[in-house]
Amino acid sequence: MMALKLLNVFLFAAVKYFFSFPYALLIGLNFFQAMSVVLVGGISGFFFFYYLSGLLIRVGNSFYRYLCHIAPEFAKEQLRFFCKLRSENDTKSRFSRKSRWLVKIKKQYGLWGIVIASPVLLSIPVGAFLLKKYYSGTKYAISYMIISIVGWAALFSAIVFIFPGLA
Repeated sequence: MMALKLLNVFLFAAVKYFFSFPYALLIGLNFFQAMSVVLVGGISGFFFFYYLSGLLIRVGNSFYRYLCHIAPEFAKEQLRFFCKLRSENDTKSRFSRKSRWLVKIKKQYGLWGIVIASPVLLSIPVGAFLLKKYYSGTKYAISYMIISIVGWAALFSAIVFIFPGLA
């Protein structure tokens, strides 16, 4: 029974980190069990989704290029903008409203916004995907995310120590 609880919290922490620590305490794990399983689950989930995102990005890019070549004529009309954008992407940059918005968000919040917000506001899979997509070339991006996960766990534990009635 305890193994199922630990596995449940581990998988929950890998996906939605913020809610996993209170959940672990609610289902009857003690503080140290909850903290260790949440940390291991969050970090393991980040690595899993980070490398899965890299695979999905590579497969998606090659799939859409292939799709533009084999699509029937009626479908090419629907995919016209996307296929044209993909084929011209190598030679000329193109800005749309969405791409300008992404550049604005990336410049305002950047790597640190993704790293700090992923375990709490976003989720581990979304944060891992954004980190892989936009900051995979950054030298310490993975380390920053792990530090963020550990830092949020330290904050959760501080809250439990300050307010012992919550545990």
